[in-house]
Amino acid sequence: MTLEQLIPGDAFALLLVFARIAAAMMLLPGFGEIYVMPRTRLLLAIAITVVLTPLVVAGLPKLPATPIELFLVLGGEIVVGIFLGTIVRILVAALHVAGTIVGLTSSLSAANIFDPQNAAQGSLVGTFLGVTAIVMVFVADLHHPMLNALAESYTLFVPGRALPWGDFSDLMTRTVAHAFALGVQISAPFLVVALVFYLGLGLINRLMPQVQVFFIAMPLQIGLAFFIMALTISAAMLWFLSDFQGRIDGLLT
Repeated sequence: MTLEQLIPGDAFALLLVFARIAAAMMLLPGFGEIYVMPRTRLLLAIAITVVLTPLVVAGLPKLPATPIELFLVLGGEIVVGIFLGTIVRILVAALHVAGTIVGLTSSLSAANIFDPQNAAQGSLVGTFLGVTAIVMVFVADLHHPMLNALAESYTLFVPGRALPWGDFSDLMTRTVAHAFALGVQISAPFLVVALVFYLGLGLINRLMPQVQVFFIAMPLQIGLAFFIMALTISAAMLWFLSDFQGRIDGLLT
């Protein structure tokens, strides 16, 4: 029995689209979180597949003649989906970088809490910023550009063709570097205040060596960090959302 008898053409098209969509949905922020039920994620991936398949079916390859070729085509689609989901996930990781830096500069680095995004213990500030970012992405309707990027990916990464591994690695490297730079930029006010604060502590320690500066300074440092966060959290989220939208819009251009 041949593959054409086992898998009809329409079923193969749905399977091919589902492979990329489902792989991406496992990693996209908001959709691929551990607290999202797998059944909900699966149903959403199936719904998107059913809607998207008629739009891209003209560019899909024909059913391969052998099972090995079928697995290679499906594997390529899974790789593309994982790549797209990982790129978007790295953009959100910029806030975890910012939260880690804020924790280090505010004496809150030892305050850990369960991070629902990574299913592990994480920095208190980083977890707060990460969860806030996910909420803001959906409030600002930026999940629509993410899904649109998946649909537009079929014009750039045509199913059945060789994968551009060089472009994959180059974009991944640049995205990681940009996410780290963005995290440092978001945490820049805390870095500046911490630098001035520690310089002041150093001068006090030199002028009055008998004063336990760290014992006195830690409560002040934590309170100052919360005060700065209250002043800058709005600007930080707007900056992140603007950068996130720009990166998503330019992902496939």
